[in-house]
Amino acid sequence: MITYHRAELKDIPTIQYIAYETWPETYREILSNAQMTYMLDMMYSEEVLSIQMESEEQIFYIAKKENEIIGFVAFQYNYPEPKTTKIHKIYLLPSAQGHGVGKALINLAADHARSVNNTQITLNVNKFNKALNFYKKIGFEVLKYQDFDIGRGYLMEDAIMVKAL
Repeated sequence: MITYHRAELKDIPTIQYIAYETWPETYREILSNAQMTYMLDMMYSEEVLSIQMESEEQIFYIAKKENEIIGFVAFQYNYPEPKTTKIHKIYLLPSAQGHGVGKALINLAADHARSVNNTQITLNVNKFNKALNFYKKIGFEVLKYQDFDIGRGYLMEDAIMVKAL
């Protein structure tokens, strides 16, 4: 059985652990080690995560299975527009992938979105990430492809996906 709890500041090391365990396997064929390190530092520093949590800019939930931490999701209501909830981050430990946990975390975010009368959820995924097919399978559609300059000559080459609730 999967359980969830809303992450607090004390959970930042857990979120960082999941990201640092997941990214190399997820992105090793897509990103250089230098870009991966840059992005992890940019998005998962204690300072950045603290600001996101304290301001409630992003709401984080951690998933556990039999008391073992297996993943997390972070989302934001009414972003990038009213009635839309954006999933900013969703990662599962490699050992937890393929067992319905990703879908359960997306459903958790969708339930929260509905609770504030949001009518769709959106997320960005690297257009070369195999998770793109997973998102399509569970009802997301590609709205567009867009490249984002994140500094140091690096791009995030994303598919922007949306799913009606």
